[in-house]
Amino acid sequence: MSVITKKIKLSTKGDTDIIDITSQVTGIVSKANINNGVVTVFVSGSTGALSTVEYEPGLVHDLKKLFEEIAPKAGTYQHNLQWHDGNGYAHVRATLMGPSISVPFVNGKMQLGTWQQIIFIDFDNRPRSRELVVQVLGE
Repeated sequence: MSVITKKIKLSTKGDTDIIDITSQVTGIVSKANINNGVVTVFVSGSTGALSTVEYEPGLVHDLKKLFEEIAPKAGTYQHNLQWHDGNGYAHVRATLMGPSISVPFVNGKMQLGTWQQIIFIDFDNRPRSRELVVQVLGE
């Protein structure tokens, strides 16, 4: 069994910035020289999240609207009262989504559906430099 660890660096706009990272993850899997296994992507930070989605403008808009309804920026958050950083909503949104995603691959090809892409969402209230950890495990 082999394990390869790489990183993806992103500059984000914050404010529920949704970024398609499928091509970066695909590139890491293909260069890992591992035929079958699983790739995991993890964000180190409590205001970012990962998922899969059909990455297209209408759905990106719908997701941003949904997150604003579920955890509005203007809401009252104990986190903001404690830390005065104004990003309590970002922590709540990221917690609902989760910090990682795992995708199996067979013969070096990720088993994503035709319209399924891997996305990173930066919920923070400001632009950020983010680093995602990508770990390829298999044989």
